[in-house]
Amino acid sequence: MNSINPRTPVLVGAGQFLQKPENPVDAIEPVAMMQAALQAAAQDAGAASLLTDATHTWIVKGAWPYPDPGGLLRDRFKNNSRTGLSTDGGNTPQSLVNKACVRISNGEANIVLIAGAEGIWSRRRAKRAGERIAYTDQSPTSPDETLGKDVTMSHEVELERGFAMPINFYPIFESAFRASRGESIEGHRNRISKLWATFNKVAVSNPYSWVRNPMTAEEIKQPDNGNRLVGFPYTKAMNSNWDLDQAAALILCSAEAAEAAGVPKDRWLFPHAGTDGADTNFVSNRQNLFSSPAIRVAGNRVLELAGVTANSVDHVDLYSCFPSAVQIAATEMGLDLDKQLTQTGGLTFAGGPLNNYVTHSIATMANVLREDPGSVGLCSANGGYITKHAFGVYSTTPPSKNFQHEDCQKEIDSFPTKQLDADYVGPATIEAYTVMHGATGPEVGLAALLTPNGRQWAQTTNSDLMETMMESEHVGLAVEVTSDFQFHLI
Repeated sequence: MNSINPRTPVLVGAGQFLQKPENPVDAIEPVAMMQAALQAAAQDAGAASLLTDATHTWIVKGAWPYPDPGGLLRDRFKNNSRTGLSTDGGNTPQSLVNKACVRISNGEANIVLIAGAEGIWSRRRAKRAGERIAYTDQSPTSPDETLGKDVTMSHEVELERGFAMPINFYPIFESAFRASRGESIEGHRNRISKLWATFNKVAVSNPYSWVRNPMTAEEIKQPDNGNRLVGFPYTKAMNSNWDLDQAAALILCSAEAAEAAGVPKDRWLFPHAGTDGADTNFVSNRQNLFSSPAIRVAGNRVLELAGVTANSVDHVDLYSCFPSAVQIAATEMGLDLDKQLTQTGGLTFAGGPLNNYVTHSIATMANVLREDPGSVGLCSANGGYITKHAFGVYSTTPPSKNFQHEDCQKEIDSFPTKQLDADYVGPATIEAYTVMHGATGPEVGLAALLTPNGRQWAQTTNSDLMETMMESEHVGLAVEVTSDFQFHLI
């Protein structure tokens, strides 16, 4: 490592924190959780001075009221860092790492602290008990910079027709992916249950997983009182989990700063390449609902920049809010679906704290790679409805050239899109669908429909139709869209 460029970015510290106190009121607040995770990251690096000498403190946005949590941490660590707060998106942590590496390479940053935390589990339970967890009051202020851009990802028509949340869209993608492969409903349900069982197995052995209860593929697949259907074919055990108290943190710096801080070389992890890119803001405008041009371009480009191939990557963590996200990403990048595609256990089991999951996945990947020196790791990050994406390739081996980063948006934007045919009434074809369930059973069927001019969204509350939609393949069937934007089979 003697010949390393002093501006080479290195990830030197990774820390995670989890709390589940018997009395929720005993929980510490999110900013204290971030502090604990950063202290763990500094301990991981073997250099407490990284916290006091930090030049930047960047926070992944969360469901808490602090206007500038980086400022609170700056005060606690008594450093002079510039603070940043991200916009929303599960892609954010990897994007922040990409940005930090570029700035470190350019000499614009020396030591960057990245952290995020959620205290949703304790806050909800304290509120139910009529109590409140004390949060640090912070006077109205702003971070030194906002990191990322806010993007509106829900079209008003989508919202009006019942497509308001990830639990509505991801099973829609799942049905489109199933149909694109020509799978039967039962065969497909068996396959994704087995996929998710492999994620569960990893989570069971991960000390920072929120859910560590072993589940078989059959237990994941079959609905019961504790595992009801949410959006067919997904049971609760296939959905992202935000009801948790978790934090994670990363410390990146220049090789020069790492050496000055006395970080042992066996703690150094090198980001080799990073990419960013986004699919259409609105799902309504996607060319189809079973692929992702942004993952295809940015995911494969990061491998090219790092000088590796999908087959040569040793360790992978794909963003795993729902099975469709994993399958689409793996397919676009040429990764075998039988390969281990998580290092944490995924968002269902390990936990998916709002925007911060990928901070956990990178922290976990850091230790996986340290335990397998010379191997290569890939992390993917996804925000919205398979909308915003970021990728990173890492290794304990220094890159053969400087850190490589590319914004792939121009190429992604060259792909064809589809028009929203919002007012269409008449004959159409089912493109993808799901049946949303409440506590007592099916409540509404949601469908993406192909019209002569583009795509339409519609619903059904017909109980017989909803049952048949779950029993046999309805993608490709002809329907009639009525003036109230309901659909029925022709």
